[in-house]
Amino acid sequence: MRLAAPLLLSLLLLACGDDDSGTDAAFDASSDGALDGGDRDGAIDAGHDGGTDAGPVDPTVILPRVAIEASELGLLVNDDDPQSVAVAEAYRVARGIPEANVVHVNLAIADVLSPEDFEVARASLASLSDDVQALALSWTRPYRVGCMSITAAFALGFDMIYCNTTGGACGPTAAGTTYDSSSTRPFTDHGVRPTMMLAGADTDAVLALIDRGVASDDTFPAGDGYLVRTTDMARSVRYPTFPGVVETWSHEGGLSFTYIDNADGSGENVIADTEDVLFYFTGLARVPSIETNTYLPGAIADHLTSFGGRVPTAGGQMSAAEWLAAGATGSFGTVVEPCNYTSKFPNVPVVVSRYFRGETLIEAYWKSVLWPGEGLFAGEPLARPYGAQTVTFESDAIVIETNAIAPRETWAVESADDEDGPWTLVMDVSTTEWRRSTVRVPRSDAAFFRLVRTD
Repeated sequence: MRLAAPLLLSLLLLACGDDDSGTDAAFDASSDGALDGGDRDGAIDAGHDGGTDAGPVDPTVILPRVAIEASELGLLVNDDDPQSVAVAEAYRVARGIPEANVVHVNLAIADVLSPEDFEVARASLASLSDDVQALALSWTRPYRVGCMSITAAFALGFDMIYCNTTGGACGPTAAGTTYDSSSTRPFTDHGVRPTMMLAGADTDAVLALIDRGVASDDTFPAGDGYLVRTTDMARSVRYPTFPGVVETWSHEGGLSFTYIDNADGSGENVIADTEDVLFYFTGLARVPSIETNTYLPGAIADHLTSFGGRVPTAGGQMSAAEWLAAGATGSFGTVVEPCNYTSKFPNVPVVVSRYFRGETLIEAYWKSVLWPGEGLFAGEPLARPYGAQTVTFESDAIVIETNAIAPRETWAVESADDEDGPWTLVMDVSTTEWRRSTVRVPRSDAAFFRLVRTD
């Protein structure tokens, strides 16, 4: 692991996005600000077919779209790799991915794919609908295209701007366009299909990964997260963001994080024999004892080092695939020497907050890396522990529960007699801490209600 230039590193540590404060919903119906319908996640519709015997008819409630769906995920299978074929079919069935979203390619089973061969494979994406917003790769090798990771190459297209072109051992690269983005349609809005590899040493390992991803959905785990500053100073450069993560989430309804500062070597560089691990972010060439922990379905774990993106093994360093084998559902690593530029690695405040508000693993992880070209994203893309939004109808209120509302955002509940409007403000919704928000909306005769972001 080579050191990044000190001045640039200092600047990069400031690029942490906006999600660093904490969500308790406070409601104020006095605002008359501009209203934006936003994305639609779905509608809870009690029907409007009349009938007086059953009492009042419940309205339709339109909820915000917060993540991609299985119908919007493309699945790539290497027909020359038996593991890829088996994994792709299992994943298609497990997630209900449409047959039309499956793309067949023919690739040599090797670590590195040439840019020329890659372009032939990527041309196969032309068969996909423009509604497909992200991609899953069902193989573990190849993991690299020239100087880019294969997940970045499929997402961004192979381009030397995403590689080190300084002539030195490492250097800065171009930024992606999805960093900390609020978009839930990355291909529509940015022309990028975030890509994640279903990685594992063998088919059984990947099938277990798929099972964990599916099992994570809508579980709303409360903890626990571990942020470790180790004695390896070059690989611990993310540590300045760690205390703020603990502070931001340390409240009722938040998440439990522990910051371990072992820079002086007086303690331990690792956690071991620990149950219910949900997040584990650290920096070491190899992280011992990860197999002694138990990981909740949907857990994210990664270590900042040079070659963690080389899967399923990384020579003298630890591969991201080892986190998945130990029980994590998502991990990340770089495939070429990155130096310790923090922008080439997941920004912890961003990935945690995006995941918590209901985004899928692939969306939250991709949005946390500013310079993604050299990084491999591995895991079960559609894992979504915090996704479900619910509506309950009471006699005098409509109760909405959602994780979509983040601190420092302004939302509103609006009503209308027709789905196409015009819409009338019912109440403003603001938040002060990260938590699952409960919004109580007074009942009225309106046939439609919607929760929308207005800032």
